[in-house]
Amino acid sequence: MRRDTPAGKAEDTGPVFFRPAAALPPAPRYATAPRFMPWIAASLMSAFFLGCYELSTKHAVRDNAVLPVLFFANVCSATIWAGLLATAAVAPGALPPALLVASLTLHQHGLLLLKSTIVAGSWVCSYFAIKHLSVSLASPVRATGPMWTLLGAVLVLGERPSLLEGLGIVITLASFVGLSFAGRKEGIHFHRNKWFGFLLAGTLLGALSGLYDKYLLARAGFSAATVQCWFSLYLAALFLPLAVGWKLRWWPRHLFHWRWSILGISLFLLVADFVYFDALRNPEALVSLVSSLRRGSVLVAFAGGIFLFKEPQGRAKLPAVLGILTGIVLTILG
Repeated sequence: MRRDTPAGKAEDTGPVFFRPAAALPPAPRYATAPRFMPWIAASLMSAFFLGCYELSTKHAVRDNAVLPVLFFANVCSATIWAGLLATAAVAPGALPPALLVASLTLHQHGLLLLKSTIVAGSWVCSYFAIKHLSVSLASPVRATGPMWTLLGAVLVLGERPSLLEGLGIVITLASFVGLSFAGRKEGIHFHRNKWFGFLLAGTLLGALSGLYDKYLLARAGFSAATVQCWFSLYLAALFLPLAVGWKLRWWPRHLFHWRWSILGISLFLLVADFVYFDALRNPEALVSLVSSLRRGSVLVAFAGGIFLFKEPQGRAKLPAVLGILTGIVLTILG
């Protein structure tokens, strides 16, 4: 990994076994274990639970009203965090440090409200798209988010992935694009399908949220629990007017059916985001790489779409799935 110094010169900050011998500090022979393993493992774990979240989302919104699903899923998350806040207030010391929520200023609340607003827009667009598109197609298209996050990380945060890491990202994203082209065999033509437009808008907003997460956790000093707690509470508040509008029939609407997968949306996302936020707090973590690894969730969503929902074109999409695996391995080796 290379990073520009204030003097404008490239400084090698990569793994120590690639540095000249003279630049190595004296250390025991086995003291140079890979530094990136903790946040890489956390990113992959987040990817698994995120894939389960996407499958739960597809099951919950299929032939169902979207806005009530969004509202009740976030109410479940907000209820869990409200319970943890109450526990910490009544019995100080009862919760582990990882679940403690810090006191915030009004300005800090505003920062978290902004994150919730970005995510609310992303989810409204994405959930409507997932309802009308197959999850084995929608999930890969959503996975192109790291391409936009990488661009933002390079332009705003000054991150410079190494050649091997960059190659891994390119192969992964190219595979995502190839997988999305298989959708044409399902009759989905991106240039005239409005739900693809919704999906693209949700993906871009999601990429913006990923870039903002890095600022909140690595630069603004928020803990993972603090971000997740207030993010969940504010999301429930933002979706409340939409749920009320649906209930009062302010616009034409579909019927709502309660499904237990709505609770799964909440639980899987809570775990996925908590592990993801913890990875971003690592000062060595690059937001572009964390986001790329997290998009490994497409493998879980793809398998679930084919085997659980019986979605077509599994063989046509398989080469691109193998490309995703190759890209992730190269990213880790980099």
